Amino acid sequence: MVLRRAHGSDALAAADVWLRSFAAALPTVVRPHSDDAVRAYFRDVVVPSHETWVAEEPDGAGIVGVMVLADDTLSQLYLDPRWRGRGLGDRFVALAKERGPRGLDLWTFQVNKPAHRFYERHGFVAVEHTDGSGNEEREPDVRYVWRP
Repeated sequence: MVLRRAHGSDALAAADVWLRSFAAALPTVVRPHSDDAVRAYFRDVVVPSHETWVAEEPDGAGIVGVMVLADDTLSQLYLDPRWRGRGLGDRFVALAKERGPRGLDLWTFQVNKPAHRFYERHGFVAVEHTDGSGNEEREPDVRYVWRP
């Protein structure tokens, strides 16, 4: 598996990973944007404006993971459902810590218990819980922080 910076041509494939992952991991969370709006956001905002990384299958068969860093925030980490539990998320978090050596923070939904276990296993600590009024989904969330 190759982790590399995303190019503009990766935006739609990265968005599709996001869509598949979100649907599989968060089936009860209502998405406020259509699939096409998510794809446009990745194409027009995420990939050109943020430090976006993708995981590409070694044979070039496709993008199976995406991670977005925005300063000291791990903004997005989504894997194709077929690639969960195979160490790819661990590699992305190691890369995020390398890129943010002073520390990182992130948000995840409270209903996403597998994400909580994953981030806690990587040394992140829950520091804030909200009622969801501050996010587009209106879904209760939790902020995690990692400090070296």
